[in-house]
Amino acid sequence: MAVWDWLWQRSSTQFDMGGVAANTISLTRRRPAVSLTKQGAATGHLRVNLSWRMRASDIGAPYRERGQLLRRPLSLFKPEVVQAHTQSMVNVDLDLGCLYELADGSKGVVQPLGDFLGSTTEKPYVGISGDDRFGSGSGETAYVNLDHHEEIRRLLFFVYIYDQTPAFDRTHAIVTLYPSSGPRVEIELDERAPQARSCAVFMLENTKGELTVRREVKYVYGFQAELDRLYGWGLQWGRGYKTRA
Repeated sequence: MAVWDWLWQRSSTQFDMGGVAANTISLTRRRPAVSLTKQGAATGHLRVNLSWRMRASDIGAPYRERGQLLRRPLSLFKPEVVQAHTQSMVNVDLDLGCLYELADGSKGVVQPLGDFLGSTTEKPYVGISGDDRFGSGSGETAYVNLDHHEEIRRLLFFVYIYDQTPAFDRTHAIVTLYPSSGPRVEIELDERAPQARSCAVFMLENTKGELTVRREVKYVYGFQAELDRLYGWGLQWGRGYKTRA
């Protein structure tokens, strides 16, 4: 097989198939919601993972589109050049949290800040595994025990930047949901919001027994109290601190 034929087959496979695994649902503005109940995934543990990395410059990956690859096929073998940022790189500390409202009317928050880590075996049936300070490969993970879904009214999962450096425009974050069965669900925080400190990512709602995941991706310039006001949770908030390792 000639190298040109090999390159054509590789580019066709990579780009024509869309680059998204068949067992993944990406929630976007055009497709903002998915029913876990209709997918048979309304029981068991729902795993919610937050991972992120620093953005490379948009100029740093110019040959990923098919047309450019065909014009310069040998660039496939050339290491990608990452351009330097005009601003210095920072370690961004993203945290995953969840506002919960249960069927009995109880409300609260599960988050690393303040060690409100929750529980999957008792109310609120949402638990955070821990705090990843620098976005490692595993990221941060929360679990929802959907065997108690009848006791859950709504859950709002959000991401916030704990330190004093707003940097949603300098990171690429993704939240992935892993139901007990069926395809995983991905939500990208793909909008650049330089001054935002928090982002409401998705809402999990129980409406007449049907569990639905709805994409939000709404950035705010404050922290949890502002998310609370935006979604009408009605909690009292105070200043929280996190010990540094």
